[in-house]
Amino acid sequence: MAATMIVDLPDSSTAAVSKKLISLRESGGAVTIGRVLTLIVSAEEGEPTETAIEAANDASREHPCRVIVIARGSRSERSRLDGQIRVGGDAGASEVVVLRLYGPLADHADSVVVPFLLPDTPVVAWWPGRAPAVPADDGLGRLASRRITDAGKSVAAGEGSRSALTARRDGYRPGDSDLCWSRITPWRALLASALDQPPHGPITAARVSGPAGNPEIDLLAGWLRAQLGVPVQRLVGSFEVRLSRGERTLTLAVDQNNTAVISRPGQPDGRVAIARRDISDCVAEELRRLEDDVIYQLALAGVPEVEEAAS
Repeated sequence: MAATMIVDLPDSSTAAVSKKLISLRESGGAVTIGRVLTLIVSAEEGEPTETAIEAANDASREHPCRVIVIARGSRSERSRLDGQIRVGGDAGASEVVVLRLYGPLADHADSVVVPFLLPDTPVVAWWPGRAPAVPADDGLGRLASRRITDAGKSVAAGEGSRSALTARRDGYRPGDSDLCWSRITPWRALLASALDQPPHGPITAARVSGPAGNPEIDLLAGWLRAQLGVPVQRLVGSFEVRLSRGERTLTLAVDQNNTAVISRPGQPDGRVAIARRDISDCVAEELRRLEDDVIYQLALAGVPEVEEAAS
């Protein structure tokens, strides 16, 4: 693999960065042919931009794109733009434009980013750290048809799991999604597949247990509530989902080998190896589906209807 070409443009301007990007493209260092979208990564001071860039680069191998990273610095400094362009090598199938904004300029990222958007392609905005209350009303969010947040980051910053999901529900607009939703895709697929197998009696109740303060578990419970329309309890404990069909119970759990185990009365257990999804996998999934995710919206709406039960 060729080495990554990194060009630093300190104390620069959008015009200078754009000119250099065009120069690199014309010299063969980067091309826009085949780019299917523009991915904007929005991070505040202190948030791990390099981790987000690495995840975006990995995802770009499936979805060739231009990655524009907005890294906001201290507002107390003078207005300044430090630019950086990365192409080739570890930049994957993308070209990465890093724009570090300081001073009052940091609050006008939407104006700064416009010259770098690829024409006639979808725009996706991703907040790898704390996201705006209403992503669609944010300056960068207004440029995007798809907006990706991560409720897990709000929880890591001290917000309650349900509170974080409530904020995502209250601020939801068509086009929103969250990495917590992508992380539970394998579990949702397993449960849907298990319910397709006989016996086909109606589900009468569900119980979901998992670690306290885990928005993924809460969102999974909300999804079951929205899809099944039956009482759902959320317990604290090891991961397990129990779906009741009268006296019969379908159980999804994880064994000591971190293998998913599906148990049904009168049938042998089904076992599926499922690894925890990393950020790259989740971002790639989100870029795969750019239409509105109605099921995610319904799952958010189902969270407050889940009963929190004692263990």
